[in-house]
Amino acid sequence: MTHLDHLAVAVAEVMPAVIARIPADPAAQLGRLGAREAPASRPRMRVGSSHDNSPVLGALRSLGDLVAERLLGALELAVGELTINGPGGLTAELPPGVTGRLAFAAAGDESEAARATTLFDRSRPGAIELVSSLVTALAEHDAVAPLLVVEDSATEADIAARHGAVHLALAVAAATAVSREIPGWSANTAAIVGTALGSAALLLKTKPMPDAYAEALQEKRRAKYFLPRHASDRVMITDHRLVLAEAPVSQALTFASNGLVEQVPGGAVIRTAGETGPVQVSLRVFAEPPADVELVGWDEVAEVSWTASTGSAAVPGSERLRDQTPPWPGEYRLRVHATGRDEDDVTESYLLVVWAAPAAPEIVHKRTDRLGYRLRGEPEPPLVAKPEAGYRWVRQGIGDAATITIVTGAMPEEVLRGFGADPAKSASLIALLERFGIDPWVAVLPLDDAVLAVEYNGWQGSDARVLRAISRRGRAASIFWNVNGVTRLSLAEQGEVLASFEPGLAEDMAGPAWLYEGLDMADYRDLVEKSLVVVERFTGHAVRLQQIEQLWGQDVAYPIVES
Repeated sequence: MTHLDHLAVAVAEVMPAVIARIPADPAAQLGRLGAREAPASRPRMRVGSSHDNSPVLGALRSLGDLVAERLLGALELAVGELTINGPGGLTAELPPGVTGRLAFAAAGDESEAARATTLFDRSRPGAIELVSSLVTALAEHDAVAPLLVVEDSATEADIAARHGAVHLALAVAAATAVSREIPGWSANTAAIVGTALGSAALLLKTKPMPDAYAEALQEKRRAKYFLPRHASDRVMITDHRLVLAEAPVSQALTFASNGLVEQVPGGAVIRTAGETGPVQVSLRVFAEPPADVELVGWDEVAEVSWTASTGSAAVPGSERLRDQTPPWPGEYRLRVHATGRDEDDVTESYLLVVWAAPAAPEIVHKRTDRLGYRLRGEPEPPLVAKPEAGYRWVRQGIGDAATITIVTGAMPEEVLRGFGADPAKSASLIALLERFGIDPWVAVLPLDDAVLAVEYNGWQGSDARVLRAISRRGRAASIFWNVNGVTRLSLAEQGEVLASFEPGLAEDMAGPAWLYEGLDMADYRDLVEKSLVVVERFTGHAVRLQQIEQLWGQDVAYPIVES
């Protein structure tokens, strides 16, 4: 009988007693490590030697302190009473232990098991890796492997708990056998349990879940599933494909039918313009088909049917977009909305709407982007330059909340007084931004015969009182926007406010038609950018990124004291 055979028999003898002491909840967390939906671990950052890179220690810390403490508390007495009739000589090939004093730094809130295991690793290098290798080998041994088989259980939690418990019991027995051969560590239950936890976690992360687990997990999802559902995420795509399916998709697709989406077994594939990179995806799931088809704001809209064999079709690479579609078989309808496929400076965005429905022919609701025409083999429409494209820098250049105002017929001092600021009292623009308060302020830049006024996170330029004051001897136009998607476009001339409205609401638009020529103000996309085109046309002055950078370089702003 080999050393491993002898050890396997000894481990198998004590495993049932250890299993009986392991609580179900932390065991289930351990047991789920091999499941696809197991949460990604975030080991804490440690400052120390290369010992901190030990895979066993990393796996232990990834479990979290609460799991480690609960299992240490549950197993402490059992480990102390455990007798392993092993073969001996397990540590014969380990390097000599560290002699003299040993010190290391550890976070004050780190679990006792993690602290003890770290010290164990440093005092006897290679010991915890030895335990891990023994656990992996014993898991395949004929004397131990049958004890790791999880029989069909009632629930997902039962299967996960049993799966975690049997592997932890194996690791505890192996860690106990090794520690008993190392002077000074035979009774250190915290180090034994910590080493066992890290070793079991390493093994479970790579080991398939029990056969019954997938169906039990699906039943769990079905019991908790409700509609409607809505989730969004930024998704990394590959090979020009955005996938919503139950399983990986490998077949070649042409997208020649509608230029956007093709049905595949268990889901559908959407053709993206980018080969790789991020796209924005929103997924909505309803019990009934939506009352209306959303066309505004989208370039292509098409829908197809697909048949789910198991349910839970997901978008690969996104945790947020998993477990959103119905977790049961059936026939479903998918409506895909796409925008940004033709423009390099715009992030592609997709809205996927799903509901249960009998299989039906595909429907194309809207087809306007050039990529769709190419994929369908149709002549592309003429390329039309969008006036707002020249202002696509504004979100990155300024931010998610601001007001930009252009004033003609006035000097900077007059504009500042109109805003309620004192031209003689300035402050650092950067310092005001760093305060990120709600006190209003404005920065100004003289142009050829106009003034640019910018308020970061401000709104005074949209106020009727300010607009009347700054437009007395000319014109003023402003666009305000904030993080909530609220916008306001204002036009004033000779001290009179001609218009102040939310762009996109056509009934409130005012001014001559040429101001809006070529701008689809009913489309909510790029409303700030479109509004800046109107500001430019009304005042005769464009706003450029270089001007915003010049304001930053001046680092001068003026607090608004009158409101």
